Amino acid sequence: MEGAGGAWCEGTVVRFRYADPGHRLAGVRLWSSTIRADLAFRRDLGVWELCCARPPLWRLDYHLELTGADGERHSTERAELRCPDYAEPDWLTAPAAPGAWRRMRLPGLTARVWSPRAGTDRILVAHDGPEYDRCGRLGDYTAAAIGSGRVRPYHLVLLPPVGRTVSGPPSGSGREKIYAADPGYARFLAGDLLPRIRSRLDGGPVVGAGASLGALAMLHAQWWFPAPFAGLFLQSGSYFDARHDRQEAGFRFFRRIVRFTSRLRHSGSGPAVPVTLTCGAAEENLANNRDMADALRKQGYAVEFAENPDAHTWTGWRDALHPHLTGLLRRVWI
Repeated sequence: MEGAGGAWCEGTVVRFRYADPGHRLAGVRLWSSTIRADLAFRRDLGVWELCCARPPLWRLDYHLELTGADGERHSTERAELRCPDYAEPDWLTAPAAPGAWRRMRLPGLTARVWSPRAGTDRILVAHDGPEYDRCGRLGDYTAAAIGSGRVRPYHLVLLPPVGRTVSGPPSGSGREKIYAADPGYARFLAGDLLPRIRSRLDGGPVVGAGASLGALAMLHAQWWFPAPFAGLFLQSGSYFDARHDRQEAGFRFFRRIVRFTSRLRHSGSGPAVPVTLTCGAAEENLANNRDMADALRKQGYAVEFAENPDAHTWTGWRDALHPHLTGLLRRVWI
C-alpha cells in the first residue's frame, strides 16, 4: 500500500522503510535530532529504505520529508521508534495518592498547585510547569511516587514561563528571555515568587526543577540567591559554553548564558545544595552538562549525574523522573 512504512532496530543499526509502489516520489529524507548521518533514503523498486547506526538511545522521535515528482515537499506526522530494550516507566500505571489541584495567583502569573490529602511542608517548584505536566507527566509522577511510598508527600507547584525580566515589569511572553540567565527574573523568582509560595503553603525551602532553558534558569537563580532552595533537579540544562556550543551562537541570549556559565565554572565555591542533573546521551547538550556537573561538584554541591538513553525530548525527561528525581527527593527530604 502506498505510504505504508515502518522503522525497527536491528542490534546496532536502525532501519526505515517507506512504500512508493506508484513511484510518485522523487525523494524521502529522515528528520531527527539524534541521527547525524546521510539521512536520504534510497529507492529499491517500489520501496524507499534507509539504514544507519543506532544512536545511544532506547527510543527515537522522527518524521519524514517527502519530495514529490514535481519537487513539492511535505512532512509526515511525527513518529516514534521504540527499540526492544525500551520500557515505559512503571509509575505511569501505578495507583495515585489522593490529592487536589488548585490555582495560586502570584505577581505576574497564575500557578497550578497539586497538594496531597496528607499535610506536608515540602514543596517542588517546576519551570515550564504546564508543559512539564502535560508532556512530561510531572503531576502523574508526583501522585504515583507519593502513592507508592517512594517519596514523602509534597506540594507540586507548576510555574508558567512568565514573570519579571531584567527590564523590570511582568511579562506574559519572552520565555527565552527570562529563562536565559536573566538577572531580573532570578531576583523575582527567589526574592518574590518563592517566598510567597512558601508562605501560602506553610512550607520550607523548595526543590526547584526545570528542563532545557528552564533548568538553566533554576540553577542561575539558586546560584545567585540560594536562600529559598533546598535542592535542584535539572534536566538537559542549556549551559552553553563557547567550547562546546558554537552551533547555538545565533541564539540571541547566547552570550549572556556563556557569561554566567563561565563565571560559575571558574568560581572556587558556591551555595551548595543536593542537585541531580540528567541529560540525554544522544543530545548536543551532553558535553556542557558533563562540565556543569563537574563544576558543581568542585563547588561542594552533592551532585548526581545521569545520562539517559534518549534525546532532548519531554518523553526522555519523563522517563528519567524515576529513579533520578525520586532519589533527589529522598536525599533532600530524609
